[in-house]
Amino acid sequence: MTSIAAPVLVLPNPAPLLSRAGWQAFMVTLLLVCAVAPVLNLLVPKDSMFHMSDYAVALVGKIMCYAICALAMDLIWGYTGILSLGHGVFFALGGYVMGMYLMRQIGRDGNYKSDLPDFMVFLDWKVLPWHWALSDSFAATLLLVVLVPGLVAFVFGFFAFRSRIKGVYFSIITQAMTFAAMLLFFRNETGFGGNNGFTDFKRILSLPIATPSMRMTLFVLTGVTLLSFFLLARWLVNAKFGRVLQAIRDAESRVMFSGYSPVGYKLTIWTISAMMCGVAGALYVPQVGIINPSEMSPANSIEIAIWAAVGGRASLIGPIVGAFIVNCAKSWLTVAYPEFWLYVLGALFIGVTLFLPNGVVGLARQWKGRKL
Repeated sequence: MTSIAAPVLVLPNPAPLLSRAGWQAFMVTLLLVCAVAPVLNLLVPKDSMFHMSDYAVALVGKIMCYAICALAMDLIWGYTGILSLGHGVFFALGGYVMGMYLMRQIGRDGNYKSDLPDFMVFLDWKVLPWHWALSDSFAATLLLVVLVPGLVAFVFGFFAFRSRIKGVYFSIITQAMTFAAMLLFFRNETGFGGNNGFTDFKRILSLPIATPSMRMTLFVLTGVTLLSFFLLARWLVNAKFGRVLQAIRDAESRVMFSGYSPVGYKLTIWTISAMMCGVAGALYVPQVGIINPSEMSPANSIEIAIWAAVGGRASLIGPIVGAFIVNCAKSWLTVAYPEFWLYVLGALFIGVTLFLPNGVVGLARQWKGRKL
């Protein structure tokens, strides 16, 4: 009697991080950020049509910080189905950590010629608060930029996900979280500068912060960080971890019946997403030159979701495109027609939700498919 061999299950090969065309586009973008932009800004004469102005450097650098936040939003909303309306708080926390370091770098060059930041002298404080203890160390700042938003997100997510809060209820409590944080940071006694926040930065790593070379250095660092996070996100969503996240998004109850605990997966991606926003905030502050509690306003967090929706969720490249589209339009409209910007933003979000559920990138892919 012959035995029947058991069928052999052949698993598909893991998808490559990027296709050949994707790697080519990635390297071209890296070249533009690290070589072309510095040459156009620092070496090309200002009267040349090819000169990249300091305003353009600051604008693109700021938008790249926003694009990191949009990418972080895509990981939790597009791939996990968790809509956060409070991610602005993680962005601001990273910005405040960097802002504290930059305030200590001012030293005695402030208006009051004191070792304490000017706002503390104005409030008649004699010593630094305890939470400023490590603010004079750049290495500690780099760690805290990641750890502070990550810890806040982990604690919040631990209780929220274990309580099985989801859907619109989760969105509401995240919005309440960022609003409460904004009110807290507005108070002078918290030691974060009150409603004025931190500004008048002069140095970073003892180097002048307002020079063209430093602005370009921060620009390049921001671009490289955005591209690095993009590769990290691609790796996460292509791995088994990412497939479980998408399964949680589509049918969380079935994931539980399959033996997976959604809480651990959601908490992990939630914390990673918050850390990414913290890094974006830390890069944003020295380029913009200010950080205050208004960065925690619920409207800012809603805008992050709009960037992801406009560009296209669950595509990674879509939210980056959406951040550039919306913020470029904002930069022009707030100067030309400032009274109409909020109406345009609301109409844009409604229009994308109704007519472009897959965003601009989804529309481009659909058009490309039809053409082929």
